[in-house]
Amino acid sequence: MSSITLNEIKNNEKIKSYIKVADDHLDEIGFTEHGFRHAGLIAKISGEILRLLGYPERIIELGEIAGYLHDIGNLINRNDHAQNSAIIAQNLLEELKMPYNEIAKVIGAIGNHDENHGSPVNEVAAALIIADKSDAHYKRVRNKDFSTFDIHDRVNYAVKKSSVEVDADKKEITLSLRIDLEVSTVMEYFEIFLTRMMMCRKAANYLGSKFRLVINDTDLL
Repeated sequence: MSSITLNEIKNNEKIKSYIKVADDHLDEIGFTEHGFRHAGLIAKISGEILRLLGYPERIIELGEIAGYLHDIGNLINRNDHAQNSAIIAQNLLEELKMPYNEIAKVIGAIGNHDENHGSPVNEVAAALIIADKSDAHYKRVRNKDFSTFDIHDRVNYAVKKSSVEVDADKKEITLSLRIDLEVSTVMEYFEIFLTRMMMCRKAANYLGSKFRLVINDTDLL
């Protein structure tokens, strides 16, 4: 058994192929980007949340690995993608000889990141949930015809800036968004993301912190 690094995960040819094809599948059915940009960003934010809250370096790297692999199950189907991602990740990480206790933590996090059935079952899961739900952004919208945007396209396209800030002293985790209100209203954001924001609150609580949502400099949660 060996300590698998995020760089090894990123450079693995099978993983690169799976992530690309998974994102291609979502492109075919009109979903927002879930490829290397999203995987890399969620890995970075997951690790940063854990780092700023003082978790050990190995837990931080497991958070990054979970973040990078969390959507790989879209290779099979969008439905149940969290559980499919966990199973694929388990097989990949076993091939790479990751210790079983680390695999268990990573796949538990991945299998619980979706808002429909997930829960912050460990610290890696909690960080992954917050990181994943923070990535609403205009760059993820693939549809170039504004006249055909549905509410998901419109809300994502309206988000011009998104950031997660961690204040370990105050025990606060803040999702800060800048939304173009000419494209989408705050109410529309809540219409599709309220369940996700409630999940972020539970995840922050697991990490001993309060979750704050700030849109256009106004506290909303």
